Amino acid sequence: MSETKTQTVAVLGAGKIGEALLSGMIRAGRPRERLLVTARRPERAAELRERHGVEAVGNAEAAKRADTLILTVKPQDMGKLLEELAPHVPSDRLVISGAAGVPTTFFEERLAPYTPVVRVMTNTPALVDQAMSVISAGSHASEEHLRHTEEILNGVGKTLRVPESQQDAATALSGSGPAYFYFLVEAMTDAGILLGLPRDKAHDLIVQAAVGAAAMLRDSGEHPVRLREAVTSPAGTTINAIRELENHGVRAALIAALEAARDRSRELASGQG
Repeated sequence: MSETKTQTVAVLGAGKIGEALLSGMIRAGRPRERLLVTARRPERAAELRERHGVEAVGNAEAAKRADTLILTVKPQDMGKLLEELAPHVPSDRLVISGAAGVPTTFFEERLAPYTPVVRVMTNTPALVDQAMSVISAGSHASEEHLRHTEEILNGVGKTLRVPESQQDAATALSGSGPAYFYFLVEAMTDAGILLGLPRDKAHDLIVQAAVGAAAMLRDSGEHPVRLREAVTSPAGTTINAIRELENHGVRAALIAALEAARDRSRELASGQG
């Protein structure tokens, strides 16, 4: 067992993503007695304790006992949580934040001097161990802190390090990314119904096409243009569909959508509601 797995980790504000990280750490071999959780509602704390066999405590106690604190509350609730934690978090604690748009300086200004902070943007496929988690080091986070964060997050998917200046872009692309694919599947399902297929069959066809396409993108190493061209025969069905997508500005709409998501992440970082 690695040294980091003998440390105590607390997940504060364990909603769906927090619970996914908790279960991922358990599957990765972290002892349950080295895990703590906190939740706003007592019934939620009891549910987590019963489901995962971990100890549920208050935020202050978690801060006192844990070597690593994973903060998974909503961005608008982070300031209040830090006020509660600050008196109990010594500077040797690692603080991992999963709050969209909140920079590491926000934590460093409110916690003890030199507290190491790592900013993380993960996404909901963490619930099925297929997350993409993007991590950035704060001013006082070392290589060891980054490796420890990766060890935790690798239990629910993949990790990628980026400079913090790229976090808003990563949030737009990856953090919100699954929603774009769900939106596309929803639209394609409606199209399948329009073309005469039952909803369940249209759904199954599209989902498997998406899974297969994603696997080819991941495993083939080919550029997406090459993969698309392999499907697009001259004067065939696919090129007619691609022409309509271009005519309706789908590519431009996607770029604009991601820019809007990035801008909203920046607004959250600046404290705009």
